Amino acid sequence: MVDIPGERTDATHDTTTAKPPAAETPTARPASGVRALVVEDEVALAEVLGSYLEREGFEVHLCHDGGAAVSLARDVDPDVVVLDLGLPGLDGLEVCRQLRTFSDAYVVMLTARDDEVDKLIGLSVGADDYMTKPFSPRELVARVRAMLRRPRPLGTGEDDGPVLRSFGSLSVDPLGRDVWLAGEPVFLTRTEFDLLAALSERPKLAFSRRQLIDHVWGPTWVGDEHLVDVHIGHLRRKLNDEASSSKFVRTVRGVGYRMGTGQ
Repeated sequence: MVDIPGERTDATHDTTTAKPPAAETPTARPASGVRALVVEDEVALAEVLGSYLEREGFEVHLCHDGGAAVSLARDVDPDVVVLDLGLPGLDGLEVCRQLRTFSDAYVVMLTARDDEVDKLIGLSVGADDYMTKPFSPRELVARVRAMLRRPRPLGTGEDDGPVLRSFGSLSVDPLGRDVWLAGEPVFLTRTEFDLLAALSERPKLAFSRRQLIDHVWGPTWVGDEHLVDVHIGHLRRKLNDEASSSKFVRTVRGVGYRMGTGQ
């Protein structure tokens, strides 16, 4: 587990209490090559989460300050970031905003405030999921694992038709995970792309929120299904797709969403 030199070395805590109880300690797995960045100013909690992730085979980096987290993320290029909302220096929302300018890592936001507004604001800046303290480290690891197992649409067989999907000026390449709008590349987070890929794979189907949750977050995900609305809103903004016109992502009243024709 890697920590940042000089980060809050004055913090006093009993490291023996920061470790998971022996009865709950998961069996260590071989290194997976997946990098995780834990950004949490509660040192003991950060160490517990890092310990659980390490035992799952993750390469773990710890950080306790928002500003340092952005720099560390540039250096280690994490696959997943566990990000506390209330951080010294830059708060979690600002860290997430800056992170999204150069990384498509999955982001799980941690908050001590059980307030729906906080959760939705966090998701609107690009977080993929949230957890409210207190929570089980096992549940966090399970959610991270579920995100990393998300199916990637392929469409490589002859019966699947052309790989490139076109909807007016919008083109979606599910193999290369690329999106172009009027010939210009569009940067999407992993979650935004997975939603667009799901909709564009079956463009005539009206997906319910639950169906999109199952397709993108997995059938075991538990939480507020309006999470989908937040990410759809973010996706629409990046596609310059006003809800009133809905050229690319259409709202189906009483059901959910479907792909538009681009017209």
